[in-house]
Amino acid sequence: MSIEKNDTLFLLVKSLSKSEKRQFKLYAGRLGGNSEKNFMALFTILDKIDEFNETLILQKTNIKKQQLSNSKAHLYKQILVSLKLNPSHRNIKMQIREQLDFATILYSKGLHKQSLKILDKAKNTAVLYNENNLAFEIVEFEKIIESQFITRSMNTRASDLIFQSMKLSKRTVILSKLSNLSLQLYSTLLNKGYVKTDKDYDEIKTYFKLNLPDYKIADLGLKEKLFLYKAYLWYSLIIQNFVLSYKHAQKWVDLFYDNPKMKKNNPVFYLKGINYLLESLFLIQHVSKFRSTLFYLEEEINQHNFLMNENTESLAFLYLYSNKINLFFLEGKFNKGIDLIPEVLVEIDSYKNRVDAHHIMVFYYKFASLYFGAEQYENSIFYLEKIIHNKDSKMREDLVCFSRILNLVAHYEAGLDQNLDVLIKSTYKFLIKMDELQMVQQKFITFLRSLGDIYPHELKKAFIQLHKELKVYENHPYEKRAFIYLDLISWLESKIENISVETIIKRKSASKYK
Repeated sequence: MSIEKNDTLFLLVKSLSKSEKRQFKLYAGRLGGNSEKNFMALFTILDKIDEFNETLILQKTNIKKQQLSNSKAHLYKQILVSLKLNPSHRNIKMQIREQLDFATILYSKGLHKQSLKILDKAKNTAVLYNENNLAFEIVEFEKIIESQFITRSMNTRASDLIFQSMKLSKRTVILSKLSNLSLQLYSTLLNKGYVKTDKDYDEIKTYFKLNLPDYKIADLGLKEKLFLYKAYLWYSLIIQNFVLSYKHAQKWVDLFYDNPKMKKNNPVFYLKGINYLLESLFLIQHVSKFRSTLFYLEEEINQHNFLMNENTESLAFLYLYSNKINLFFLEGKFNKGIDLIPEVLVEIDSYKNRVDAHHIMVFYYKFASLYFGAEQYENSIFYLEKIIHNKDSKMREDLVCFSRILNLVAHYEAGLDQNLDVLIKSTYKFLIKMDELQMVQQKFITFLRSLGDIYPHELKKAFIQLHKELKVYENHPYEKRAFIYLDLISWLESKIENISVETIIKRKSASKYK
């Protein structure tokens, strides 16, 4: 029997903390007699095994093969019900929905005034926490009750509800349009990446203008502002206007600075906002601001200043360690960065069920870049080949493209040039196939192809010439990103001056935004 590593029930059981497992057993016991039933036997075996194995489950329980699917579905549902009762998972949305459920029960029993009283309190809470969709749903329910029964709760009740409904409806429409625009731009960023031509730029600019709804910033609530800043952030990243990215990422984070209660109710958005602020600062190479923001993020995590659960814990790990490594890049401290790799690998293993393959490959690229900067080229190649030979279709193509080019340079530096021609050809074909071959990449591959014809005493002159050719693209609107993730300029300068890449980048870092 094959092992199903991604079985959804198995992953849910393995995500449970000790206290959640204990609560589930107490909850199941209160149901009466369920401790001996199939779904509890299934829970016990899943809790003990390290990998999902259907054969072992059938051997260790009284569950028949034809019963297994139903037993799994029943157990999955009961675990979710148990988790729903856990105070640590009861956020504002759940509390509001619970009150809405209570009001529905009272309504069905004909207790209309009691139902309206609960709805009014729930509505006020929803408005307070900017849960406009829930507030709109509550108002619509209030309208149903008022229209069907003579409650005489207030003389102006009808006009008040109509006004509230229209106001919430308008905000809901704007929120929907902004969230749609934000999602579409984010999808474009992930699937197509950055603009590469004037045609790409014109297309995304036109799309953004046509789909950005009319608004007055003073009329927007916190949620609408959040999606507005997100939309502008994705747009600015796509067009490679990284200063604009920084400005809107800062506005995103400032929403949480100014409204601390949002940290509790939207911790994922809070963490993502800080991460994109750090990414924007990395892209504009603002070392001092990056360092202080990273310190702030670490303090927020250590002091649990936002809701910590399994989801936010894994995100905190990803964002904290990814940006710690980015700081080593900004400061040129590659050898120091290598010391962090074993710790990151341990953390990756501990979060293996919650971190997707793409993010692991991003870490591998960062490891490879650290080793390359520290002149440990074979270690760099080790991690680059993990990316190149990974068959995960969800992995971003640009990550593979940068990995292949860095792999060429690492092979050259390591003296492993016996297969360099084959690597160059395969890389060239891959870039053309993926439509990722830009001028910087083309000139560099052409240079590598010509290395066999250059005499040793002419190498420095060749490096100077390539440096001159690439330097003009360093601030090019569509080519500059290549130098951020693959700093060929600094590598060439290290060859020309005969000093380490680490020394070159440290020197540059000392003059940036101090």
